[in-house]
Amino acid sequence: MNAKILSRVLVYGILLVAALFFLAPLYVMLVTSLKDADQIRNGNLLSLPQSFSLDSWVAAWSSACTGVDCRGLQPYFWNSVLMAVPAVLISTAWGAINGYVLSMWKFKGSEVLFGFLLFGVFMPFQVVLLPMSQVLGFLGLSSSIAGLVLVHCLAGMAGTTLFFRNYYTAVPRELVNAARIDGAGFWRIFWRIVVPMSTPILMVTLIWQFTNIWNDFLFGVSFSGADSKPITVGLNNMANTSTGVKAYNVDMAAAMIAGLPTMLVYVLAGQYFVKGLTAGAVKG
Repeated sequence: MNAKILSRVLVYGILLVAALFFLAPLYVMLVTSLKDADQIRNGNLLSLPQSFSLDSWVAAWSSACTGVDCRGLQPYFWNSVLMAVPAVLISTAWGAINGYVLSMWKFKGSEVLFGFLLFGVFMPFQVVLLPMSQVLGFLGLSSSIAGLVLVHCLAGMAGTTLFFRNYYTAVPRELVNAARIDGAGFWRIFWRIVVPMSTPILMVTLIWQFTNIWNDFLFGVSFSGADSKPITVGLNNMANTSTGVKAYNVDMAAAMIAGLPTMLVYVLAGQYFVKGLTAGAVKG
């Protein structure tokens, strides 16, 4: 009994140390964002703020600009919202239909097609920058939010298809066959039988896609224009174009603002993400 208690204490102790080590950067960001310039210069990274102030958060959010130094994330934040929401919904719906077809309505060459789709999961996105820019130019979507939505839908299609296809392979075929016998067609089976059973993998895909799209920098810096830059590009510009004394508190507040949406998504829906993974989201 004593050995079991000792081993449990040891395990929890190791987990606690690992959690503190992992959360230390987040703690530094938060406390630094609540300090003023004098406290940052005279204190240390781990010290708590002497007085509570949200001035740096207001400055990080404000869209006011002085010369080339734009100190506000507000326009970039809303650009990311306008980009991420439709891209997440479209790529998830697209992957659900693809997975439904490839798992339940197989046709000649479907396995070969699925194999080619898997290349998109492992292919580095850098190799598609040039052809994607040419496609966006041909469609007239260069430097626009609509262009970024299209890019993220295409980039995420392989991953969402993989998630849904592997999940749907575990759906009992008797349900689909019974619906076919009763006269249900392609779309009725999808909406009435498959979609209601897809809640776990749907939550996994929505969270996965939102995290990838919101945190993306490569496509944002490559395909956005002056009025369509996402928040990751805005944060980079803010951190690297400051003039005069470096405002670390404002930069830390800006980083917190940029990361809050994904943090909230995982806090509010993290349990569904874990349940979806264990329900077969990444099982073959």
